[in-house]
Amino acid sequence: MNELDALFQGFALALSWYNIGMMFVGIVLGVLIGVLPGLGGPNGVAILLPLTFTMAPASAIIMLSCIYWGSLFAGAITSVLFNIPGETHSVATTFDGYPLAQQGRAGEALTASFTGSFLGALVAVLLITFLAPMVAKFALKFGPPEFFAVYLLTFCSFVGTGKDPFKTIIAMMLGFGLAAIGMDSVSGELRMTFGWSELLRGVDFLIVVIGLFGVGEILISMEEGLAFEGKAAKIDLRVVLDTWKKLPRYWLTLIRSAAIGCWMGITPGGATAASFMGYGIAKRFSPNGHKFGTGELEGVIAPETAAHASGTAALLPMLALGIPGSATAAVLLGGLMVWGLQPGPLLFVEQKDFVWGLIASMYLSNIAGLIIVLSTVPLFAAILRIPFAIIAPIIIVVCAIGAYSVHSAMLDVWFMLLFGVIGYVLKKLDFPLAPLVLSLVLGDRTESAFRQTMMGSRGELGVFWSNPLVGSITTLALAMLFWPALSFAWGKLRQALRGGATASQEMPKK
Repeated sequence: MNELDALFQGFALALSWYNIGMMFVGIVLGVLIGVLPGLGGPNGVAILLPLTFTMAPASAIIMLSCIYWGSLFAGAITSVLFNIPGETHSVATTFDGYPLAQQGRAGEALTASFTGSFLGALVAVLLITFLAPMVAKFALKFGPPEFFAVYLLTFCSFVGTGKDPFKTIIAMMLGFGLAAIGMDSVSGELRMTFGWSELLRGVDFLIVVIGLFGVGEILISMEEGLAFEGKAAKIDLRVVLDTWKKLPRYWLTLIRSAAIGCWMGITPGGATAASFMGYGIAKRFSPNGHKFGTGELEGVIAPETAAHASGTAALLPMLALGIPGSATAAVLLGGLMVWGLQPGPLLFVEQKDFVWGLIASMYLSNIAGLIIVLSTVPLFAAILRIPFAIIAPIIIVVCAIGAYSVHSAMLDVWFMLLFGVIGYVLKKLDFPLAPLVLSLVLGDRTESAFRQTMMGSRGELGVFWSNPLVGSITTLALAMLFWPALSFAWGKLRQALRGGATASQEMPKK
């Protein structure tokens, strides 16, 4: 009941005219960013974050989170109409979305996609409402060893669930190296400043993410030479109502995909993995699974529901533990720290109104987002017909303005361009950027927790198994870290045993 009372107070904060206006502005900007080539949720939030520094923290985070919701919705527009994923998680949506558009059912596909996205996000927000306070209360008992173990589990989870563990580890090490630049918070010594006074404050995470995501993606898009030819879409009330009448028959797919998305969001599996998993499981269990890929409405609902549930659920560990579950959550975490707020269990105690205002805005912004995207699809789809030669310079200028506004320093703009080139190279070499951003944001906090633990235990690593809580978290983290190696070894062993059994069966025949 205390959570419900706090939630109603949060609605009172979120329903102010100013915050409602910020919701609609954020959603429109998010949809715009989502349909523009070379941008996406993390990119848009990172680029526009400096523009919110003059706003109250609650209004700023509401607007930024709405940018994220809008970009999540927008990914389906380009996937269905142009067969071009607006976000990486929208790749699975193209499998059945574009065939539906070719059949003249683009409006039906988009309506089903947006509705599934809304329902997936709604389930995740309900999970945050009731689970986040419990996690935060439990985390209040944490000391430095427990916090370091949780941070370690987060990093190891990325290694265990990533496509290439070695590339994930390399990206993390690069992030840790960048986080170490500047003044040591414990000893006060300078690290890796190379005599540059500008580096005393370290490398600002905003400059890094604007370069990596904004400039880096534009360079990739320029190389690909984007040109768009898409299908037209018309969504009216009749199309919406007819599509909604069909959705109840897919209730099991909706529930299953939402559950998959929530799990993949809380554990750092990511929206992309959730969308493919949701699509694959729906294809396996659907009676029409053999028709997936030819224009099945269920093949659009499953990945979009899972992706939005995952993207929203990633905010739960960020708010309750101060650990982001996605690249966008990492950017939002950095924004909270810029505004002087410390994400984690104490946030629910010290900034109760702020937290519940944000959670309440998630309900309202998802409703607003559904209404906006259903009514403005033709308008945003027309933006994709603007030549990319016009769009790209505008995005670069916005990135430069955002980087300069952080510290009003021209050096930050040069750093932005440098990290843009680094992001381009990492993308070309297929290195994941999310672990880099995660380690950059959490690097200082992880180091502080480890050093405090070591000082308290006089250098004894056994402190990480000193009680059942920290011991279980540390053990789970190490299991996730070595999971790729263990699964590889197990596969080789099974292959060898299978080969030996085959050879023994063939011996008598000879």
